[in-house]
Amino acid sequence: MLKRSQMMDINNIKKILPHRYPMLLVDRITHLEPNQNIKAYKNITINEEVFLGHFPKQPIYPGVMIVEGMAQAGGVLAFVSTWGDDIKVAEDKIVYFMTIDKVKFRIPVTPGDKLEYHLNVIKHKGSVWQLEGKAFVDEKMVAEAELKAMVADRKKD
Repeated sequence: MLKRSQMMDINNIKKILPHRYPMLLVDRITHLEPNQNIKAYKNITINEEVFLGHFPKQPIYPGVMIVEGMAQAGGVLAFVSTWGDDIKVAEDKIVYFMTIDKVKFRIPVTPGDKLEYHLNVIKHKGSVWQLEGKAFVDEKMVAEAELKAMVADRKKD
């Protein structure tokens, strides 16, 4: 089980999340308390593929990507809370969005920002997790949302 202050690097994140470039939106876990909360971040660079079209003359990181990043961090929290260090289980699991509520975008996120995700468990029952997510840049809240997700068995190929 991850210790409260233990960090998780990109290699371990990739063992849990199925996402890959350009949709892997968590670079590092900086804090994880199982069944309670998680803190993670993504460094936003001009090299993000999304900036080719959003927007070339004034690049702004899309809000939908901020929410997806929060959801991915929440997926790591749900996985570690349920299976701890048993990373092998992740190969057979996937996290699905169920609802996204109370979304607010407050400040634009731009290249050069360190986008921090803070998620707290509101409720957990069985395989369903309800999370409160907030995103920050330089300690200023840039977005918030309530997310509900379900951990399910992945379909076999």
